[in-house]
Amino acid sequence: MAMSPAHGEDSPYFAGWRAYDEDPYDPIANPRGVIQMGLAENQVSFDLLEEYLKEHPEVSDCSAGFRENAMFQDYHGLKSFRKAMASFMETIRGGKVRFDPDRIVLTAGATAANELLTCILANPGDALLVPTPYYPGFDRDLRWRTGVSIVPVRCDSTAGFQVTAGALQDAYDAAVAARTRVRGVVITNPSNPLGTTAERPALDGVLNFVARNDMHLISDEIYSGSVFAAPDLEKFNCES
Repeated sequence: MAMSPAHGEDSPYFAGWRAYDEDPYDPIANPRGVIQMGLAENQVSFDLLEEYLKEHPEVSDCSAGFRENAMFQDYHGLKSFRKAMASFMETIRGGKVRFDPDRIVLTAGATAANELLTCILANPGDALLVPTPYYPGFDRDLRWRTGVSIVPVRCDSTAGFQVTAGALQDAYDAAVAARTRVRGVVITNPSNPLGTTAERPALDGVLNFVARNDMHLISDEIYSGSVFAAPDLEKFNCES
């Protein structure tokens, strides 16, 4: 296993979490405590899910298929689940693209997927370019157990934080000057933490950059199903 000198929670983001855990705000008992503003959890559908599960207990009750599910399964994930996932991704993309369930690999969440991809695409000591501002959990997900480093790509507010070819090249050149091999670019679209969507010229620039430098692209689109005001959201629908 790759080892990293950094701890999995060695970042300002997790330092804030620790401060909150140690001194949480309370309007009466602790009015000068820490307010947690670094996390947004979607809990508005809990009541709908609870009601559905009460009416359809078979969905969460594995007793009917326990023997089958308790045996070794396809390492890519249950076929039925992959079919459902393909259908879901087609739906949230407006039916503009088809997904082959046989080309989908399921993991236990996006964190596991990002860490797994990093282990596959890069070796300890390599780096990934990540446009800023980026999801602070990447400092843990991409670095901690992989031995891979993150090279921030500076995105300016004057350009709406859209990643540019110049910024990618500057970050790449700095990594090369430090004798660090860059294995790919990681983007999040829609953005976490900004909530903005990438414009087509920016995505074209990223694609051209990775192709020109013979590296990989990881497109994290975990929030693509939560876009309501951008019907023209550009998404990567990789066929290979």
